[in-house]
Amino acid sequence: MRASVIAALLFLALPGFVRAQSMADDQVPISFTLSAKPHTLAGGSNATGGGVLGRRSSGGALGIDSVANWSSYFYYQGLDLNGFTQFTWQYTMVGNAPFGQGHGEDTEGETTWIGAPIVPVSLDLRNADGSPRFVGGKRLFSDATQFVAPVLRSPVFSKTFYTSSETPTQYTDAVQRAEFIHKADEEWHTLLRPRVETPRTMVLLKGSYRFALNPDGSCCAFVLINEGTFFNALFPPTFSGTDTTTPVGAAETSGDIRTRDISTFLFPNAYLYNGTPNNCCVLGFHTYDLEQGGPTNGFQEKRYVLNYSSWISPGLFNGGLSDVTGLSHELSETFNDPFGNNATPWWLSPNGNCQNNLEDGDVIEGLPNGVFPIVLNGFTYHPQNEALLQWFAGVTPSSAISGAYSYPDTNVLTTANVSQNLNCTPPLP
Repeated sequence: MRASVIAALLFLALPGFVRAQSMADDQVPISFTLSAKPHTLAGGSNATGGGVLGRRSSGGALGIDSVANWSSYFYYQGLDLNGFTQFTWQYTMVGNAPFGQGHGEDTEGETTWIGAPIVPVSLDLRNADGSPRFVGGKRLFSDATQFVAPVLRSPVFSKTFYTSSETPTQYTDAVQRAEFIHKADEEWHTLLRPRVETPRTMVLLKGSYRFALNPDGSCCAFVLINEGTFFNALFPPTFSGTDTTTPVGAAETSGDIRTRDISTFLFPNAYLYNGTPNNCCVLGFHTYDLEQGGPTNGFQEKRYVLNYSSWISPGLFNGGLSDVTGLSHELSETFNDPFGNNATPWWLSPNGNCQNNLEDGDVIEGLPNGVFPIVLNGFTYHPQNEALLQWFAGVTPSSAISGAYSYPDTNVLTTANVSQNLNCTPPLP
């Protein structure tokens, strides 16, 4: 698989479905996703001790050609991936450090501007022999370009007011500022500069997807895609940097996306399943595509930081998941963990997720109060609340905005993570 690190998979469990007699053999009812219920677990942590955040940056990751980044650390006793005790935890985040003035090429004062190309990827659903497919006389083609405008108008890329900033800002910046509110100046921001790039198309053969039609019989209310097929169709098959057959490869070779960008590959109600459609749905992930360097970049490895995110039309899922829920989740996690390698002590979130990485969206996904509705540009958007660094680091009391562990809703998480045993197993009696 060409994705170097796959992180922040947003999973929902779906029960089996009953196929209507008049449907195609790989068609599912439009109500299929309404049975999805995000996994939740009642209760929370009862932290009595506390970790400590570092006070300085150790600079950015060395030897790579990628997005602007900085590194620091926190102290908190916990167990590493192999179950060994660890006290110091390094992390890398997007932008420039909040501890002092930034001097990167894309900084303006203490604001870091990051290119954020949006590549809409439409779905061309074909017959098994590769010929165009029609159902009810209508072509099975799902257009992603229709969702570009509402995404650009959303809190992800448009500015609005948050308590973490004196001036209107973007959603991901507001969350990051909430983590470092007492360390950063008011001028410290990390902002995305969106641009719309060449639309791409992913061709899928029958057998690798399922679909639901809109009430008028048009394609498609949503498309469910086999994970393995999706990864192979999205990412270049080699490290050469010359691929033009996949959406990511074509965007790289054409210059539509660059290593210093954070790129979004935007899909139209396209969700992934593992094995069978009952093992659905992944609504997005963030990662980077690794390509070999050359003389023009000092032979440094190229890391194209990107995410696959799907627009989520209203009414498909319960729990408030809609429009940019997945995109806000993935971009917030990209800001806190751009290369997918920020290890943390093992943690068990209120939703039952057991992990050991700095994936702030995974802590909250699926909770009843997981989304934070925002009215902007005449539309109610539903970005996801995010866990803050202080939750992972066990900082008690929290040094984040208002003593919070989550943001923008500071009441989603009310106590810090309590470091868990390996794989969150219970302690021995």
